[in-house]
Amino acid sequence: MSDGRKKVFGILTSGGDAPGLNAAIRGVARTAIDCFGMRVIGIRDGYRGLIDGNASELFDADFSGIISRGGTILGTSREKPFKNKTIDIETGKTAVEKIKANYRKWGLDALVVLGGNGTMTTANLLAEEGLNIIGVPKTIDNDIAETDISFGFHSAMSVATEAIDRIHTTAHSHNRMMIVEVMGHKAGWLALYAGIAGGGDVILIPEIPYNAEYVAEYILKRKKAGKQFSIVVVAEGAMTEEEAKLDKKEFKKRRKEMAGSIGYRLASELSTITGLEPRVTVLGYIQRGGTPAPYDRTLATELGSFAANMLATERYGEMVAIQGGRILGVPLHKVAGKTKKVPLEHPMIQAARDLCTCMGNSF
Repeated sequence: MSDGRKKVFGILTSGGDAPGLNAAIRGVARTAIDCFGMRVIGIRDGYRGLIDGNASELFDADFSGIISRGGTILGTSREKPFKNKTIDIETGKTAVEKIKANYRKWGLDALVVLGGNGTMTTANLLAEEGLNIIGVPKTIDNDIAETDISFGFHSAMSVATEAIDRIHTTAHSHNRMMIVEVMGHKAGWLALYAGIAGGGDVILIPEIPYNAEYVAEYILKRKKAGKQFSIVVVAEGAMTEEEAKLDKKEFKKRRKEMAGSIGYRLASELSTITGLEPRVTVLGYIQRGGTPAPYDRTLATELGSFAANMLATERYGEMVAIQGGRILGVPLHKVAGKTKKVPLEHPMIQAARDLCTCMGNSF
C-alpha cells in the first residue's frame, strides 16, 4: 500500500457449517500474514457479527492445529442483512448501514466471506454497496454456480456413503427395503454420488421428479427376481412428478404441510403400493459435522491461499473457483442467486442408468 500501512481484512463464515472451513480460514490467514504481512480481523457468527461489531484480531497461533477440525472457529449464522429492514433504536441504522459502519470502523481494506449460495448472494450485494469483497465457496451440496467443486462435498459424500454401506448390511440381513435420506435441498449431487458409491438401487434427486408407482414397480421386480432387499437413496429436496408442475409458492405450501421429511413420505407411498414395510434413516447434520476428509482439507487450503493472493493484488468482487482443474476468480454477480443443479445429461446419471439404477421414472 502506498502509505506503508499493513493491509487489514476481515474474514467470516456464514450459512451452514461444512467440513474444511477451518482449513480454508487457515489457508487465507496464514498466507496473508506470512507472505504478505497483512492483519486479519476474525468476525464472529457470520454476517451477524458484522452487524453487531463482534470481531477481534487473529494471530498466527489462532490457526495452529485447526486444519483437521470440523465446524468453524469463527462461528456462523444464517443472517440475511439485506432482508432485515429494522432500524436500530440506538444507532438509527439498518443492518446494512451498520455493516458498512463497522467495515470503516475496523479500517478494513477488504472482507473475505466463506459460504454457500446465500452467502455469495449477500457478498455480491455488499460489493454493490462499495465494499471490497472476495468469496470462497463451501457447501456439502456442491451446488454453487461457476465452480466445479466446493470444499465440504467430499467429506459429506464419504459420511453418506459409509452410512449407506452400513444400512446395506442390515438390509441384507433382514431382507428389507431401506430408505436413506441425505441432504440436498435444490440439487442432487450428494444423493447421486453417495448413492452410486454406496450401491443404491434407487436414487431420487430434485432434478428428476419421481413417480412412486414406477419406483414401487421397480422394487417389486427386484423382489420377484430374488433380490430380497432394496436400498433407496433420496435427496431431501426430491419431488414427485405432480409437485414438479406446481409453482414455487404452492410447492412450498405443500412441503410445509408434509408430515415429516421426504424419506418418511416416500416410505408411506411405497408401503401403500408394495405392501412392504420400509425403514427410514435420515442422516441429517452428521453429514456436515466431524473431521474433514483429506481432499477437502487440501482443496480448502488451496482456495484459501488463492484468496489471499487475490487480496494482495486487490482483485475484489470475485469468488475463488475451480473450473476444468484451474483455480481462478469469477465475478460474484455471476454466482449470486444461482444454483448449480445436476444436468440431466451428466455422465454420472448416465452411469446410474447403465447400472440399471432406478432414478424415479421410466426414462
